[in-house]
Amino acid sequence: MKRQIYVIGDSISIQYGPYLEELLVPDFGYDRKRGTEQALRDLNVPVGANGGDSGMVLAYLQEQLGQQVRYDILLINCGLHDVKTDPVNGKKQVTLEQYENNVRRITDTALSMSNRVVWLRTTPLIDEVHNRLNASFHRFHRDVIDYNAAADAIMERQQIPMLDLYAFTLALGPDVYCDHVHFKDEVRRRQAEFIAQQLRSRL
Repeated sequence: MKRQIYVIGDSISIQYGPYLEELLVPDFGYDRKRGTEQALRDLNVPVGANGGDSGMVLAYLQEQLGQQVRYDILLINCGLHDVKTDPVNGKKQVTLEQYENNVRRITDTALSMSNRVVWLRTTPLIDEVHNRLNASFHRFHRDVIDYNAAADAIMERQQIPMLDLYAFTLALGPDVYCDHVHFKDEVRRRQAEFIAQQLRSRL
């Protein structure tokens, strides 16, 4: 029987998802948080398949746990929504301290309801591009680095494997974005290839 991978992630995962599913088909079953059509109407709004920030991911997992849902392999990411910054007062949607606490609870919950947990590091962005094209909220690359580091420490303590999609995508250079934070189609395909290769080598 194929091992089953269930994805909980933001809009980045929605966009590389079809490629990843195709690449995993020989060895893994693939599913994800539902509501892709709803999420695609506005990728900045975390609804449907878009897992949103760490608080939303935690709430979703806790709800599933309450319904006694079990997973084989959980592939999880959150961070881009957490680092959203109010351009007027500079407040983060989720502070770094809150993020650390949420991710710690996410991993505890995920480990209790799945056979394996894999964490995906949050993808990079370019401040000038993002904040010029998106006026409603800002993001900063330094925050992605800090929030990734906080999650790294938790995954290391929990001995949860991490897939470094951040470093992989950063190495592709600056000409990878189709808007303020999402990636060109070819980049999505390459991200899926990286993730599929990593999953096969680690699971």
